[in-house]
Amino acid sequence: MYATGAYGLRIVSLLPSATEILYAISAGVDVVGVSHECDYPADASTKLRIIEPLLDNYQLQSEGIDEIVIEHLRHGKSLYRVNVDQLRKADPDLVITQELCDVCAVGAEDVLTAVSQLGKPVQVLSLNPHSLRDVQDDIRRVGKAVGHAEQAERVVSDLQRKIEDIRALTRTVSKRTVFCAEWLKPLMNAGHWVPEMVEYAGGRDELAVMGKPSTYVHWNAVVKYDPEVIVLMPCGFTTRRTLAETKRLFNFGKLERVTAVRNGDVFASNGNDYFSRSGPRLFDGVRILAQMIHPELFQEPLDPQLGMRVEIVTAKL
Repeated sequence: MYATGAYGLRIVSLLPSATEILYAISAGVDVVGVSHECDYPADASTKLRIIEPLLDNYQLQSEGIDEIVIEHLRHGKSLYRVNVDQLRKADPDLVITQELCDVCAVGAEDVLTAVSQLGKPVQVLSLNPHSLRDVQDDIRRVGKAVGHAEQAERVVSDLQRKIEDIRALTRTVSKRTVFCAEWLKPLMNAGHWVPEMVEYAGGRDELAVMGKPSTYVHWNAVVKYDPEVIVLMPCGFTTRRTLAETKRLFNFGKLERVTAVRNGDVFASNGNDYFSRSGPRLFDGVRILAQMIHPELFQEPLDPQLGMRVEIVTAKL
């Protein structure tokens, strides 16, 4: 059994963003169990693993992952399994989970079922953010639940300062049209907080709706929209993996008409760390987007680990 943290509360976080929040508010010492995807900060990887994925997305490409996900959801099957034995070993007082997306992480109902088998009262805190403000509110909720309300408030203030600094930079520039892709094959826009991030960064994404889930989009709609900047940010993918996917997927002649393609303003980015997870690093993602959309506002070049230009973009339907 894992030792109790310095504050006496045993926490299991089944959401990577919640784990990042806990460490950001100095509650990482109390984390005794995490999901299979909780890899930031590095210390999170040393915690007991509570979730077992039923899909190995590291061995599959975009289309194959999408097919398996759709098949599981069609039959009401979960993509994850809670290891109740591991959960018992963790012996939590608090479990943090999510209601936002059953594709991204284990669902709240599965967590409640597993917790009910522990034979002790356990608090379950479920997060369901759709905007940057929701993420900040979640940080406050987590802080209050674990006795770190003051630290949480400081983190929220620091994050707000980050996006206000970017908004100050982009306030007087013209808004560039942007398309952000959360998935490549089939193509999906990037919803929830991403259109808001684009706004802060000096752009507008008219193929997505702020605060609403991601949806499928046809490449013809992208051609008609004719964005000035395209940002590829597949959920769960690093910049390197995104680049690898684009080389395989893209071969659609009509894209040559798109302004972003003609001007070389198509970027592969680290969606996994800075756009998909509803945690503190979203606020760093705003700066990354601003460097892509308005590079003229920055003295330093874009870090290639965070985003890289895609040299040749052609898409295959």
